[in-house]
Amino acid sequence: MTKLAIIYHSAHGHTEHIARRVLEGAQQVDGVEVRLIKAEDIGTRPDDLVDFDGFILGSPTYLGGVSGQFKSFMDATGRLWRTQGLKGKLAAGFTVSSLPAGDKQSTLMSMFVFAMQHGMLWVGNPILPEQHSGVPYDEAANRLGSWSGLMAQAGHSAPADSFVPGDVKTARMFGRNFADTLRRVEAQARQDATAEA
Repeated sequence: MTKLAIIYHSAHGHTEHIARRVLEGAQQVDGVEVRLIKAEDIGTRPDDLVDFDGFILGSPTYLGGVSGQFKSFMDATGRLWRTQGLKGKLAAGFTVSSLPAGDKQSTLMSMFVFAMQHGMLWVGNPILPEQHSGVPYDEAANRLGSWSGLMAQAGHSAPADSFVPGDVKTARMFGRNFADTLRRVEAQARQDATAEA
């Protein structure tokens, strides 16, 4: 069974809400076991990460970057960097802020650099913005037009589940795409290993 971890930090519930929608999408792919893990929990036992084949990373955007708690998780993986324990695994990222832009790109880039430092392979967001095909803006997948990862917008001080339908739909599609990509890559790796044996 291919193993996927969705690792996130959420202070007010918005990022967790999107993480759970990403989880729903990923669970639609047969042969992939998906776990939702809080960054602050896995940060105390980073060696557990080697048991997973892929990671979807999620953080709110605070002042143009990941939250302090998420950065602490990233920093806790230092010894895995020294041993290249995460090399070759797949990774992707998502973030939430209260404004349409909110410098979310900077947050995704910090996740990307983190993944590259560990020798992981990054999976972007291939979902075409649906508003260009006539879908109403708030209902459109990838309405914010992000290719490097998933972006979602939550109103400032709004309830944790107050996302427009398009962002929820995008989260499910993003999770499903990543899980499907991970399953295919892992199946090919197993096939290659069998052929070499």
